[in-house]
Amino acid sequence: MNTGSPLYLHCKSKLALSPLFSGLSDEILSYMLERFLHITWRKGVEVDAPSLLQRFYLIINGRVKVERIDVASGDRIILFLLGPGDGFDIINLLDDQSHESMTTALDDLYLLSAPSRLVREWISCHPEFNRNFLPYLGAQMRRMEDLAADLAMKDTVTRLARLILRHTLPDRSAANASHDVRLIHDLNQDSLARMIGSTRQVVNKHLQVFRGKGVLNSHSNYLAVSKLEALKEQAEVFLSHE
Repeated sequence: MNTGSPLYLHCKSKLALSPLFSGLSDEILSYMLERFLHITWRKGVEVDAPSLLQRFYLIINGRVKVERIDVASGDRIILFLLGPGDGFDIINLLDDQSHESMTTALDDLYLLSAPSRLVREWISCHPEFNRNFLPYLGAQMRRMEDLAADLAMKDTVTRLARLILRHTLPDRSAANASHDVRLIHDLNQDSLARMIGSTRQVVNKHLQVFRGKGVLNSHSNYLAVSKLEALKEQAEVFLSHE
């Protein structure tokens, strides 16, 4: 990215907030940013995994979902929901191998993109970057571990409660505060169902129960938690490391 670009300082500030790049020296951050391209994707753009082999992407604004699709049945499960500061595709940075996934823009996206081979060099040659990369990779592996455990051992209402709780931003300013939900707050029920391995009808039923008990405040394109402790109880958080 050219240092003379009107977007340079904005992108640099966003890059510095990313868990992959936070804490890097200004010199290293500037060096890396100059090797990124700033690109945009329109909402609804779909990119399959082989197309992501050659380049790494970092989200500046917007969200993407990464899902697996069963060709025979058409069933889908969302593996990751990524927002500002997140990078993709992380896995192929490790082994340079494609895998069966589809990445879809949920919003109009502003991205930084760099060649995958260059990012691999950063992992090898810049210990500061590697110290961020490994915990970030570990967090993604934990999410996959949690998803596998939830699908195998939890019922759908508990899986839904845990999904919402993972994306809840607790507001401790007041005892009766409403707690905002990030990333999934405006997803439709089909998308929520695909994140917990269920169906829209089942998710709709559970959301109605949560609303009836006053646990959630939800309507079209809005979701907030009204009773955080009740949601935690339903999510069985005492069994989790979260």
